[in-house]
Amino acid sequence: MYINRAIENSILKISKTFPALLVTGPRQVGKTTLLKRLADNSRKYVTLDDPDIRHMARSDPALFMQRFPPPVLIDEIQYAPGILPYVKMSVDTSGKKGDFWLTGSQAFHMMKNVSESLAGRVGIVNLLGLSASEIAGIQSEPFTTSPERLMSRLNTVKKMGINEIYERIFRGAFPALYTEDIPDLDDFYRSYMNTYLQRDIKDLSQVADETAFHNFMIIVAARTAKPIVYEEIAKDAGISPPTAKSWLSILVSSGLVALVRPYHNNVLKRATKMPLMHFLDTGLCAYLLKWGNAEILERGAMSGAFFESWVFSEIYKSYINAGKEPPLYYYRDKEKREIDILIYESGTLYPIEIKKAASPGTESVKNFKALNPVTEPERFGELEQYKIEIGNGTVVCMANDLLPVDRKNWFVPAWMI
Repeated sequence: MYINRAIENSILKISKTFPALLVTGPRQVGKTTLLKRLADNSRKYVTLDDPDIRHMARSDPALFMQRFPPPVLIDEIQYAPGILPYVKMSVDTSGKKGDFWLTGSQAFHMMKNVSESLAGRVGIVNLLGLSASEIAGIQSEPFTTSPERLMSRLNTVKKMGINEIYERIFRGAFPALYTEDIPDLDDFYRSYMNTYLQRDIKDLSQVADETAFHNFMIIVAARTAKPIVYEEIAKDAGISPPTAKSWLSILVSSGLVALVRPYHNNVLKRATKMPLMHFLDTGLCAYLLKWGNAEILERGAMSGAFFESWVFSEIYKSYINAGKEPPLYYYRDKEKREIDILIYESGTLYPIEIKKAASPGTESVKNFKALNPVTEPERFGELEQYKIEIGNGTVVCMANDLLPVDRKNWFVPAWMI
């Protein structure tokens, strides 16, 4: 069973714009399945997972290009980056758009090679796990706090209760877990981790010990939805802070983790500058931390953190799937006032609070006032050019319906995002 992906139109548009298309992202998110679905009959398919083909691509890339001329879909390009200069020569000669479709899981290996070899000739798409909209089969669009957009979405989205939401959080977003022949969750994630560690991590010079890296992933998973303090992570993992920073960058490049930049403005001088970290697949995060089932997770000490990371990942994916860079930040200051997500677009900040509660109350938007100084920078000795508007805010929660908090903020049920 194929699940239509929200990013399909973006891929087709990029293929008509650039000679080469690269779809990257974590393992098992459906990159190959998606491109095979979109390809017409004239496009050949070749995977560098095949040892014989990989050997040909590495030892004689010119012969490989003769054997598999465009239009072609080349899977797992990171295993033979030596063919990229030949791809460049081919597209420079032909000038045709969409000649080469490439996929790769190891973005940290690949991006430097691609950017150097195919500069200006390749469009890059990042594919992540399934979004709630894709699973439900409804239209996906970048999340905004616009009351009009929320009202229109209310009529198309199916309601979910807390148990159903936590089943979704516990299961995760890998497409294989939403097929007719659903694998056992433990078996799937165990196999996923083995493949990731043995094939993606093993060859990295900065990772000498797979077991240590696996332990590091567990430590990071336990900190989902928290600010990053490299010294603390390093101490718990038994590694140096620079190693912790390097290894976390691998998880970010792998598409498994997202770092959220703190919002900083000259007027908000007391804002923190530490990034916040979210595991993008809550199912993998739950597996690493050995939560037994969705019910135990919902009742557990990390219930709120998992809910926050799931909401963040859905909002994050809504932008990725539209082919946009997610304009997402968070806010925290020295008075410990926090705002979970800030959307910053066109000179306007849209605050979002995330609460695992059915009736969070008006107190849930009190920290939004911490942003007020940005609307009057002159009062704080700054230039008027630093002025920023504050738009509609939302509290994503377990409410049963879309309801106003006040004239500018809304309670938004989690199943609506």
